[in-house]
Amino acid sequence: MADELVSGLLKETDLRVVLVTASELARRARELHRSATASALLMAEGLAAGALLASQQKSDSRVNLQLECDGPLRGLFVDADTTGVLRGYAKNPLVSHLGAEGAYHWRPALGNKGFLSVLRDLGGGEYYRSAVELEAFDLARDLERYFAMSDQLPTRVYLTVLPGLADGAPEPLGTVAGLFLQPLPDGDQAAFRELGDRLARDFEPTLKAHGGQGATALLKALVPHPDLEVMSRYPVSFTCSCSKERVKRALVTMGRAELEDILANEGEARADCHFCTTHYVVTGEEIREILASMAQATS
Repeated sequence: MADELVSGLLKETDLRVVLVTASELARRARELHRSATASALLMAEGLAAGALLASQQKSDSRVNLQLECDGPLRGLFVDADTTGVLRGYAKNPLVSHLGAEGAYHWRPALGNKGFLSVLRDLGGGEYYRSAVELEAFDLARDLERYFAMSDQLPTRVYLTVLPGLADGAPEPLGTVAGLFLQPLPDGDQAAFRELGDRLARDFEPTLKAHGGQGATALLKALVPHPDLEVMSRYPVSFTCSCSKERVKRALVTMGRAELEDILANEGEARADCHFCTTHYVVTGEEIREILASMAQATS
């Protein structure tokens, strides 16, 4: 089943609910980075959260989600846009150990101190960043604190990664999903609290029962209200925008002297993409062409 984000509105209570399924997306990220268990699971949650955050953006804009910590994971970074295109990486993809279920489940990977920040593209070249310290050391709970402190917006966040089977073998990233619940400015706060508490109980069981039916069917199973109207839906995927041409443009910004130094001492330039791990080589001949173009531009 293809990954998808679906946004809905409960018209009688003015509650907004957004659901994303991100199983293939998370498995693609794990494959690219050869991630161990803990890194892959946290990256899966981060990608689902990034897709949900991007759904709040205006059209043709981006959002970045960044987690920094003093544990062995060191942090993760997710970049997402309003069309469902995501990419991300964990600073250390080789963390495998997890704690017991409960409050300390993620502490072996995250450590004891850190922060969560969100960078929003406001359009017109303007950006807004806000951050909160990690307190729960649980991405969903700390995102709820982020919304309360940064946006003064009550928000319930649910992020779940359920194990499953793939070709008969155990698959830790069997089903990955995330959900936001928020009241609109005139939303029914009592209904928000009631539905939020019910979803806290029912999210995982409903995901187990209906996770293979697609995002829209899953949302309707989670929120079986007759006034639920699906407002939008679109696919989500792990897609990187890196290219050799972008690497060359980055080399131009380094300046002539540094490029000549690279050519004299290295003979070529090398670069690796943090997001998709693609390795690029700009040959000596290509560097000489860049230098020639720079000379023509200044003559």
